[in-house]
Amino acid sequence: MNQRSILNVFFLLLWLTGYSQQNERPLIFPIPLEVQIGKGEFVIDESTVILLPEKVNNSDAFLEKLFLNEIADKYGQVVKTSMRRGFTNKDKFILVGDLSNPLIKSYCEQNGLVATLKNLGDEGYILSVSGNNVVVAANSRNGSLWGLSSLRQIVQKEQGKLILPQLLVKDKPQFPFRGIKLYLPGRENIPFFKRFIKDFAALYKFNKIILELNANMRLDRHPELNIGAVEFANHLKYSRLGRPPGPHQEFQNSSHQDNGDGEILEKDEVSDLVNYMRRFNIEVIPELPSLTHAYYLLAGHKELAENLNQEYPDTYCPLKPEIYKIYFDVLDEYIDVIHPSMIHVGHDEWRVEKDICLLCKGKDYGELYANDLNKIHNYLAKKGIKIAIWGDHLLESVTGKNHQVWKTSTGYEYKKPGALRPDQVSKLIPKDILIFNWFFDDINNSKKISDFGFRQVYGNLHPATYNWSDMAKLRGVLGGAPSSWAGSTEWIMGKDMLAEILGSANLLWSRQYLSVDKIGVLTQALAGEIQQNLSGKKLPGDDGGQVSPLDISSHFNSSLSEGIDSLNSSDILTGEIKKGNRIFTLNSPTNKGEKAIVATAVKEKTKTLDGIKINKDVSSILFLHASAKSASNQKAYNRIYGVDDSAELLGWYEVVYEDGFVITIPIRYGVNILDWKWKQRIMNRKDQNSNYVYGANEFECSKDHSNSITFFSFEWQNTRFGKKIMEVRLKPVNYKKGKENAIILLAVSVTENKIGVESQGVEIE
Repeated sequence: MNQRSILNVFFLLLWLTGYSQQNERPLIFPIPLEVQIGKGEFVIDESTVILLPEKVNNSDAFLEKLFLNEIADKYGQVVKTSMRRGFTNKDKFILVGDLSNPLIKSYCEQNGLVATLKNLGDEGYILSVSGNNVVVAANSRNGSLWGLSSLRQIVQKEQGKLILPQLLVKDKPQFPFRGIKLYLPGRENIPFFKRFIKDFAALYKFNKIILELNANMRLDRHPELNIGAVEFANHLKYSRLGRPPGPHQEFQNSSHQDNGDGEILEKDEVSDLVNYMRRFNIEVIPELPSLTHAYYLLAGHKELAENLNQEYPDTYCPLKPEIYKIYFDVLDEYIDVIHPSMIHVGHDEWRVEKDICLLCKGKDYGELYANDLNKIHNYLAKKGIKIAIWGDHLLESVTGKNHQVWKTSTGYEYKKPGALRPDQVSKLIPKDILIFNWFFDDINNSKKISDFGFRQVYGNLHPATYNWSDMAKLRGVLGGAPSSWAGSTEWIMGKDMLAEILGSANLLWSRQYLSVDKIGVLTQALAGEIQQNLSGKKLPGDDGGQVSPLDISSHFNSSLSEGIDSLNSSDILTGEIKKGNRIFTLNSPTNKGEKAIVATAVKEKTKTLDGIKINKDVSSILFLHASAKSASNQKAYNRIYGVDDSAELLGWYEVVYEDGFVITIPIRYGVNILDWKWKQRIMNRKDQNSNYVYGANEFECSKDHSNSITFFSFEWQNTRFGKKIMEVRLKPVNYKKGKENAIILLAVSVTENKIGVESQGVEIE
């Protein structure tokens, strides 16, 4: 790596520490292997053309269409395409492809890049931006797509012009397996899921999706499984249960009733999703749990369960041959639709009560486990399909020797199966099984998996992996995959998973390690763009609306110097602050020294806001707010029956229309607000709870950046165009004792229509 490349990485890391300019975001993410920054820029204008060879293959056509649509949809600009046999130095062009494209081959030969490109491997790429051309060159279609992903990230619109910085990127991934474990989406969330694939997973260079399926696709051979899946999901939802309790409250977990949103997709819908992912070089690995977490198999066949006393059993008996007929039928139906090269078959968390099954009583549970796994392995091997499993039951250090003793909340004590003995793992478990290792926090566990001769990926991967440099070097490690254990919805992925997935993306692709606090800062910097990508919508403030700050100083009711709403600082900015199209005016303190509006329901000091006057038909309202303290933002899987309340409700805005109708806007921690001390908190690594907010953009509001005071810009879009909004109120929840908090509102702006005047449209009676 040369000196300029090292400097570029240094500046990227400097941005991540928060010491560079407020408006910066990472240039390319994950951090590339080598970047050389030039001094000029490339402007996409009317003279720019996208070059295609005279004979266009499917790969060239896909890449061209992807980039053309990106420029049109995000920036409202058209770029022409030109089919050429060659090019000259005078041509102003964009060229994307691999060496099978004669134009790419010619460019690389002319610029001495063929040998360099070869050293970058199958997924590597070169991205070159000069004053006159932009080129993404790769050895294969895979590499050209990842290069295009980097190109998509560096396009910026400034003062009406699309510009790219001049640079040279040479890049390749650290690991070949870069996955995300997801649930099958429900029908209403299929459009979101496709946006997630195109504008998130592929953009940040993931190449595997482990897709949990269960009985949420139409199963022609076993419709009773579909019926059981829906009944199971509805029972838990309407009973307010996250999991089914056993007869003695024994631990049953990972019921995954929100897979497919508790619905059934048709086969052509699943096939369409899989084909869509493959267009982006993403391999789909179906996950169909076996032995354990088999609710979907047993909801219609309780008689095949290991524990017949459970209302909804999760483990089948491996000595009942009927279960294999059903499971293999399910496998075959999915294989016919997906045509996978690998299937994940689960086999984790065997928490059934040992010896409760009369057929299994007294048997060697290690042999039961191995025999079950081998039946599945051999069945799929005959079809040329590899398998993967979660590997916890292969290590006594993870699940114990022989058995573990558990006691329920009712005092009932029972034994559950432990791990296979090391000699059983060596002799009985095929070594071509890929192990998903979610117990990697102890590197000794990972070493044992490697010593057994297995290949492994780090499952449930997360960026808080402090011994990563050692873990990455172990023999047989192919990569990893973070996991989402709740429904595939924008709400859940947005509020719960962004930092985890982005941090994992960098671990798997880049050689530059980023700590959790830096990943939090990075995620917040990207949150606005990610929300726009995942929602598929531009808010009025980002779509040409005229943003007008309001003077709200007459409503100020706090000096922010004492009590729960104290910021312990007199260094808050005043005047106009701006980030992109978002503009606020931070009003000067009142004569009494009041600086903001505070809403709180604390026993000795209750504050609310009644009536910031709007009196206009506006397109949106932008609130610059923060909470006084951090609050709770649980993972959605802790409240599957009510995911909205997994993010703590701090209060709400009431928007009052001219006809008296009121719309309530919830203020939820981690969704559209965070605490003002957010950056200090995560940079000091004292509290990593909610290290970003999905639905709001950060604004640094302190003159002293070493004592950061962060507020968050949340834009609410009006849903009743043509009706005047009279006023906005702010109300806090009734906080529980010991959980008191406050909402601090620092500024408000509105966006009006594009021409900046009220509509003169005719009202229809």
